[in-house]
Amino acid sequence: MAFKIEHALPAGYLLHHYRVERTLGGGGFSIVYLAHDSKRNAPVVIKEYLPSSQALRADGETVETISEDTTSAFRQGMKRFFDEAAALAKIEHPNIVRVTDFFRENNTVYIVMVYEEGKDLRHYIKKHGGELSEKFIRTVFPQLLEGLRALHAHSLLHLDIKPANIYLRPGGRPLLLDFGAVQSPFTGTQRAQAHTLTLGFAPLEQHERGHIGPWTDLYAIGASIYACMSGHAPPPSPQRAAKDSYKPAMRRFARRYSRTLLEAVDWCLTMDQLQRPQTVDDLLAFLRQPEPDAPPDDPDSLIERLRAKLPFGRS
Repeated sequence: MAFKIEHALPAGYLLHHYRVERTLGGGGFSIVYLAHDSKRNAPVVIKEYLPSSQALRADGETVETISEDTTSAFRQGMKRFFDEAAALAKIEHPNIVRVTDFFRENNTVYIVMVYEEGKDLRHYIKKHGGELSEKFIRTVFPQLLEGLRALHAHSLLHLDIKPANIYLRPGGRPLLLDFGAVQSPFTGTQRAQAHTLTLGFAPLEQHERGHIGPWTDLYAIGASIYACMSGHAPPPSPQRAAKDSYKPAMRRFARRYSRTLLEAVDWCLTMDQLQRPQTVDDLLAFLRQPEPDAPPDDPDSLIERLRAKLPFGRS
């Protein structure tokens, strides 16, 4: 099914050796197409930089800014889009969508990615109303974390992990998608731009000027697992900062999931970024440990175990 999106390229349009077949989706800052690569004789996905609030397609092809006031922001965003594509093209990991080409054309930038069959995690959450099994969660998320670790190893953060950006191929093999918010954590204290935030999945440091890092993506991982359990995102972090209505997974889902998995979710969703897992390896090690003997409703035991996992809590 082709989506009708204003200013999208028409079916049959040729971009280098890629022929557009249909529009897959898009909105705020980009348009996504299914296309055919004539060199490889294979389907590909092409993402076009076209921020709807800043630019439009003037003649059916060329992208132009709406006014002089939006020109600077458009050009900065386009440069960032291109630089991110160049960085992602260097990463080859089975759980990160593969960028095979990127180029400038029509006064904008295009990213070409491998096309794979599957559905995003939202489909499964909606189908089951949350309540996805522990086996499902433990099949998907450790693999996803391996991909995220590769991204972090290249000094990049995703900053928009959510079920819509977790794509599941046959057999539950996940792909991390949509790197429109990706950036380096090593450029000082900063705040992701507003359009990169997804309420419920973005921690407080993305809403306020704070120090982002791997722990920022891990909050979103915890929120995504929580959505698998509950059917919806946890309360937005600004709301939690004012009055925290988050009910710990340890209490809410104690009868349905293992203690270790529930503790991991609550650990990731800790509001204080210093109290969260600091690296993907921290979280993976926690998830892979044997189940504890302590009763699941012992909060003091939980606090001590999580403290022990943090670098400053170790003896």
